[in-house]
Amino acid sequence: RALSPRPAVTVRCQEGQLAVTVSKDLFGTGRPVRAAELSLGTASCPPLSPNPAQAFVTFVAALHECGSTLQVTPDSLIYRTALFYKPTRSGNPLIVRATPAEVPIECHYPRRSNVSSGAVHPTWAPFRSTVAAEERLRFSLRLMDDEWSKERLSNGFQLGDSLRLQADVTSEGHIPLRLFVDQCVATAIPDRGSFPRYAFIDRGGCLVDSRAEDTASAFVSPRPRPESLRFQVDAFKFAGDVGNLLYISCHLRVSPAAEAPNPWNKACSFSKASGLWAPLEGTAAICSCCDTGSCPSP
Repeated sequence: RALSPRPAVTVRCQEGQLAVTVSKDLFGTGRPVRAAELSLGTASCPPLSPNPAQAFVTFVAALHECGSTLQVTPDSLIYRTALFYKPTRSGNPLIVRATPAEVPIECHYPRRSNVSSGAVHPTWAPFRSTVAAEERLRFSLRLMDDEWSKERLSNGFQLGDSLRLQADVTSEGHIPLRLFVDQCVATAIPDRGSFPRYAFIDRGGCLVDSRAEDTASAFVSPRPRPESLRFQVDAFKFAGDVGNLLYISCHLRVSPAAEAPNPWNKACSFSKASGLWAPLEGTAAICSCCDTGSCPSP
């Protein structure tokens, strides 16, 4: 059967939500499906109140709703869900007149580039559809003054001082986000892979420098807001290094604010008072890998 030039399923990936439009003649057979037989995501979200006179059914949902999943890659945030067609059984239980179908749906948002956010119509193939849209996130890392009220004017420190660093992410209408710092590396030259190097945050959010004796390094609680993260590190230099410069490179990452902190998304400091790792948010269990080094990769 020749496919109709007009796609049976179209998706618009918007700033904080997606909209799915489904033709009632889903399979191009001239036999319309019922709106009640269509649902979105594993949570089986229903469509908007259908108009019997219209030839289409519409779904609108926030990116994190209806059981959608998020994958974070070095370049993109990828939200995945699916449209489900589950036909009702015919009056005769021995026969089937329609088969279920699943249409995978994806929305892609780049983490670094600035690309048009116009919707892209998917290329229709039986039971499959993929759509991408684009959005920009801005990450920053700043040295702050002693009161955390403004950016520090000087980047000079004496041994015994504390470096107060604040990481932030801003977006244009994105769903609420929570920021994490997976790793921070100090080097003597502007090459994060050079030697000597000291990873004072490592293992996906463990502030390992707080484990050292006679340091007050720690993540600062509470956060000023979910998309900001503060931490302080006692000033240091490399042994035997006669230079006066340190270069700090950090890997920043976000997850949906509605997602609970977990071993992949954590901010952990070592408490010398209790002798245990303590999370900025969530339960102590998410920090249990900070000493073993067996933390899962985000």
